[in-house]
Amino acid sequence: MTKYELQARTKKFNVDVTKLCSLFPKNAAGFETAKQLIRSAGSVGANYRAACRGKSSADFIYKIEVVLEEADESLYWLQVSKEAVLVPVDSDVDNLINEATELVKIFNATDLTAKKNRVEKEPKITKSQNQK
Repeated sequence: MTKYELQARTKKFNVDVTKLCSLFPKNAAGFETAKQLIRSAGSVGANYRAACRGKSSADFIYKIEVVLEEADESLYWLQVSKEAVLVPVDSDVDNLINEATELVKIFNATDLTAKKNRVEKEPKITKSQNQK
């Protein structure tokens, strides 16, 4: 998957979550949960776009970790929404839970790969160099 395809996928996730939240009840639980869910789902796509413009490998890794955290938070709020029955049974919540789970896995793997690649690119310091 290219970064552009993943950018489109994360934006679609945000749009789909926003549509789901329009089905939440118009009460305190519905408003607060929808607010948290929309915020975290939006942050996945926005921060992934920022990560793609990272200035260094360290900057990319930092931003991908934010994306991973927000994807996991989105997954949490989707699960809460389902378990608290804030959405109709016939809604897309199960598909969104699956998508959030996949995004968590994708960004976790991205984070691990980026860290591995950074370590492999770092120059090796020998004992003699370290003693100088």
